[in-house]
Amino acid sequence: MKPSSTDLPSATQLAKIARAHYKEGPFLLRMLQHWRPFICPFENLVGYVPEGARVLDVGCGSGLLLSLIAGLGLKFHGVGFDVSRQGIDLAHRMTQRVANTAPHAKLLFQRIDIEDAWPAGTFDVVFLVDVLHHVSRESKETFFRQVLSKVGPRGKLVYKDMCRSPWWRAQANRLQDLVIAREWISYVPVAAVEGWARDEGMKVIVREELNRYWCGHELRVMSR
Repeated sequence: MKPSSTDLPSATQLAKIARAHYKEGPFLLRMLQHWRPFICPFENLVGYVPEGARVLDVGCGSGLLLSLIAGLGLKFHGVGFDVSRQGIDLAHRMTQRVANTAPHAKLLFQRIDIEDAWPAGTFDVVFLVDVLHHVSRESKETFFRQVLSKVGPRGKLVYKDMCRSPWWRAQANRLQDLVIAREWISYVPVAAVEGWARDEGMKVIVREELNRYWCGHELRVMSR
């Protein structure tokens, strides 16, 4: 079920949480966490985590999404992993602060290389946010199916990626990633993502197209 719009936090509220949680570490990386809630519509994502859930954030970066959920006061167990050593180092710094300010949330972050095993078990909610466009074209489907394998019975996948149209928004997204991630991203049609999910027994329960400044976002929520 889609969260009520009246229950959604604002980008300003989420940015305040990010500033409180990311006070140490490399300056530019911290600033990215502070400002990203104004670009990425996290307020449309965080409401899909129920109280007491086990949550997996695939390609978590510096752990911002799980940090924001903890800052909203939810009791949950969150696991995040990423290939970036610098990102996970910053996530560990954040976790120490969250342990004091939001002890109801249990967060664990791991640096995992491409060939490494993923965290064991399945989860109530799995997030895949702005990750698939960084995966090589030939690996996208296999990677996405591996993500789906981590969704437990009656669990949900919250998938968000950048839009492919209109053309100018897609190009703006590409330029943004070129500057921030130093990578020219490749898109996958969201219809293909939905098809892969159906193949694995998932159904799409929410479809949203969200625009924020120059960025366009495709949000799909899928359930078992």
